[in-house]
Amino acid sequence: MDRSVLLLNERNLKQRKIKNYLMILFCAISSIITIFPLVYIFFYTTGAGISAINLDFFINLPKPVGETGGGMLNAIVGTLILIGIGGLFGIPIGILAGIYVSEYSGSIMSNIVKFITDVLSGTPSIIIGIFAYGLIVLPMQRFSALAGGFALGILMIPTITRITEEMLKLVPHTLREASLALGISRWKTTLRIVLRTASSGIITGILLAIARASGETAPLLFTSFGNNFWSISLDQPIASIPVMIFNYAISPFDEWHRKAWAGAFVLITIVFLVNLIVRIVTKTKYKAG
Repeated sequence: MDRSVLLLNERNLKQRKIKNYLMILFCAISSIITIFPLVYIFFYTTGAGISAINLDFFINLPKPVGETGGGMLNAIVGTLILIGIGGLFGIPIGILAGIYVSEYSGSIMSNIVKFITDVLSGTPSIIIGIFAYGLIVLPMQRFSALAGGFALGILMIPTITRITEEMLKLVPHTLREASLALGISRWKTTLRIVLRTASSGIITGILLAIARASGETAPLLFTSFGNNFWSISLDQPIASIPVMIFNYAISPFDEWHRKAWAGAFVLITIVFLVNLIVRIVTKTKYKAG
């Protein structure tokens, strides 16, 4: 009887090991399938675009049709301006909304904000562009950097709000209680203690939101539109890397196709560096914890 039980246990152990190895194999295959498109896109874009990268690309304006050379200085600067405007608009709203949702999670208004944030995060970016077009472009009667930055700011809000909420929830309640016990008001406790404790995670959310917004094209087609000339006026159309990539990619000129690949390489590099910074900040945070 004991021998039969041992044989049965041994057989069950072998079956569990086989199932375990199979699941590990399936997970490994799924992981490879997941990262393959990203790796392929990165290396293909690098191979196609790095040959067109030179100093002129970063310091010169685009050349007219039929002329070789030129660069995307106006688009690079324009993208930074648009991201800056979007950050000035979206970052404070996202952080404040995240604080409200986290610190007043039991209220009806908090649940409404959560629901709206989830809906906004799933809204196609082109819809955001149309909204900004109707709200800013039509009243101003022209495309502008302000409209483009406003659209990108809206795209940043859901990511910042949700990550701010989650980071604040990770702060121990004992820290809040200790602060309140010392006579510090709730709003000071939230801003000076809770928010400061979760600051590294919130910065991570901000960087992720910037990385997402920096590659958006559809909302900029309805707002900032694009500009082949040098312009940093906030109330005028402004160039951006995504829009210039789009315009160059659909053109019939080989030289512009090379510039489009170069712009795509620069854009991917920017997103890659931002995500790398996020990883470093997150890793440092957890090591410190």
